Amino acid sequence: MNIQDIKQRFEIIGNSSLLNYSLVTAVKVAPTDITVLINGESGVGKEAFSKVIHALSSRKHGPFIAVNCGAIPEGTIDSELFGHEKGSFTGALDTRKGYFETVNGGTIFLDEVGELPLETQARLLRVLESGEFIKVGSSKTQKTDVRIIAATNRDLLDYSASGKFREDLYYRLSTVPIKVPALRERKEDIHLLFRKFSADFAEKYKSKPVLLDAEAQQLLINYRWPGNIRQLKNVAEQLSVLDEDKNVNAIELRQVLPIEKSGIPALFTGLAGEYSNLSERDIFYKVLIDLRKDLNELKGVVYGMLGNSNPVNTDIVTQNHFSNTYTENAFNNASTSTHATHASTANNNVIEIVEAQPVLESLSLEQQEIEMIKKALNKYNGKRKKAANELGISERTLYRKIKQYDLE
Repeated sequence: MNIQDIKQRFEIIGNSSLLNYSLVTAVKVAPTDITVLINGESGVGKEAFSKVIHALSSRKHGPFIAVNCGAIPEGTIDSELFGHEKGSFTGALDTRKGYFETVNGGTIFLDEVGELPLETQARLLRVLESGEFIKVGSSKTQKTDVRIIAATNRDLLDYSASGKFREDLYYRLSTVPIKVPALRERKEDIHLLFRKFSADFAEKYKSKPVLLDAEAQQLLINYRWPGNIRQLKNVAEQLSVLDEDKNVNAIELRQVLPIEKSGIPALFTGLAGEYSNLSERDIFYKVLIDLRKDLNELKGVVYGMLGNSNPVNTDIVTQNHFSNTYTENAFNNASTSTHATHASTANNNVIEIVEAQPVLESLSLEQQEIEMIKKALNKYNGKRKKAANELGISERTLYRKIKQYDLE
């Protein structure tokens, strides 16, 4: 079976060289029992690759199950994966088989594997090394013959460096790594995907397919698509339902494209000119430096109005000055308060201006994290799922942070 046949069978759309390379790797590794780690951002279609590997393997007639590790509460995930004995914990009214028992002879796809608790990681490592597991509340060792395909949108090596993921488990999982490219890395496929989704929704809603003019197509291709294919599909469905004549221009398309979230001010969306080739970090520095320039120019004007002949120090802050104080909240923390003392005498009316002194807020990353969690919870009236989405973390991670910082 060639690559085009596989794409058609599993509805994988696109001709990007990065996509083709990942798919070829999946096809090559499928006939083996090697553990595979699929890397890629949320929404790129990692589960589709796991299905390709299972369907082309010797286990294709065995069971296949996809488990979202980030969606299962920490207290029950061991029971879900490995099963439990009756009475092993409160609510365990019967003995239960876990996925590693029920999927024996098949394939388990562990999505968001980086969200597994450390204790569960140790249990998973044992399965990978010896094919053995123990149910929760049991002392009896059981054998299983399961192929594991894992996926993550995180850098597990960074996680292991910070003690959140076992390094030995990472190397056992990533025997063969497969990188699924983000949608913005395969721009040539974006309009092709949109047309496919548009045709599907036209059939679903008994309407004409959405057509984009040239300017709208360019906007579609240049958008960063942080939600990847899932987000593109949602946009196609919105237009299929909301647009009346189904002929969409750039203005109409922009109305349904969410504003891209970033840690920098909104003015940097769609940068052009002198900012276009700068990284976000460099942009922060440039903005801070420009603000200091403006402050010095303002002081110069004030001195000029007062007729003061003393030169004004207009030295800008160098990049080195900020290198030790930069954080992702530097822009908000770099606010200054200017204190001016006016000393007036009856004889010569001399006015003294004290040099502006910066007053920096706390740069504690922990405090910033607490404030962001509080703001997100307040914004959504305590609804943790929505707050977690706003913060870009899993609901389980948010719950752990709430407990850690006693924000109940």
